[in-house]
Amino acid sequence: MRHLWRGFQAWRHADDPLVASANTVALVVGWNTPFYPLYVWWAAGPSGMPYALATLCSLPFFFAVPEVTRRAPRAGRAMLPIVGSANSVFCTWLLGAGSGTELFHLPCILLGGLLFRRSERLWQLGVIGLPMVAVFALHGRYGAPPHEYTAAQYEALFSMNLFSVVTLFGFLALLFAPSGAHHHSDERAGNQYP
Repeated sequence: MRHLWRGFQAWRHADDPLVASANTVALVVGWNTPFYPLYVWWAAGPSGMPYALATLCSLPFFFAVPEVTRRAPRAGRAMLPIVGSANSVFCTWLLGAGSGTELFHLPCILLGGLLFRRSERLWQLGVIGLPMVAVFALHGRYGAPPHEYTAAQYEALFSMNLFSVVTLFGFLALLFAPSGAHHHSDERAGNQYP
């Protein structure tokens, strides 16, 4: 277990604290992704299989974020909420709007604000705007999913996804919470990072 923890720390490490935070979120979400079809099964039963397994498609993209941030830190930071938003669109089409997967656009919007500095305002606005455009353009227009659940199953899926989004918000609040002098020194040194 200690070896796995050291590997996680090495994988997420970056001198830029925003890059390290993006890497951390990407790896946490990536490691949770294989369990999502099981959550769907638990909440709504096996009737949606094998379609729910397609939610695993996002897995390599989340795990690729730390590699991208090493080569292009700003693009890697942008990649995380963009992949998350694209995954929200795909899962809403796959599971149906009643599943509540559109709610995952909200942490993507939040990440778009948190992962960029004031000097990167255009990047910030672009990444924040993408999930907003997705919601405004696609909400109510997804059509029928490959498998339709019953009303009771959709209620269970919505609750599951709502709890997941709230948990993710709590994790982000803890991860990005100001930490006294460290936070202020990061603000002063912010422009040194690409």
